[in-house]
Amino acid sequence: MKRVAKVLFILFALTMSSCREKETFPIEPTLTFSNFLLELDTVTGITQRGILELGYTDGDGDIGLDPSDTFPPFNPGSPYYYNMIIKYFEKQNGKFVEVPLLSWNPDSLRYDTLTFNARIPNLTPETGDKNIKGIIQDTMFIYNPLSEFDTIRFSVFIYDRALHKSNVVTTPEIIRY
Repeated sequence: MKRVAKVLFILFALTMSSCREKETFPIEPTLTFSNFLLELDTVTGITQRGILELGYTDGDGDIGLDPSDTFPPFNPGSPYYYNMIIKYFEKQNGKFVEVPLLSWNPDSLRYDTLTFNARIPNLTPETGDKNIKGIIQDTMFIYNPLSEFDTIRFSVFIYDRALHKSNVVTTPEIIRY
């Protein structure tokens, strides 16, 4: 009898451990700030790049675009062409101010405005549960030779393919030097 009770207890325990509650998320994507890693260029002694790490969840798994997703509303020039929108701020006189990043264009002999915006590749699982979560990493060139300010931060949000907008995540202060 004791042996039967042990076997039933083990079977019950195995059954209960295999019936884990699956995670469910809202269909709107959600972001969380994870980390920002600075990369020092050992040759120049300048921190030129940083790696932004964000956690994400999405209940229907429709984050990301395929390279062929260039028709409206994801066409070039559309507000949805980039599905990860990143704004750059510098701390000027104690306040964060959004500033454009400029790069000299030797062909036009003038400055071009750069963007940190990006196109996240398609993350939708091919089969199974469409609830997804993970980490997005984006490497960015953060050195601004035209700026005298050393403290920056970023704000980020994403759009999924249904054009649901995530929450806005703001990094902590980042000291570049």
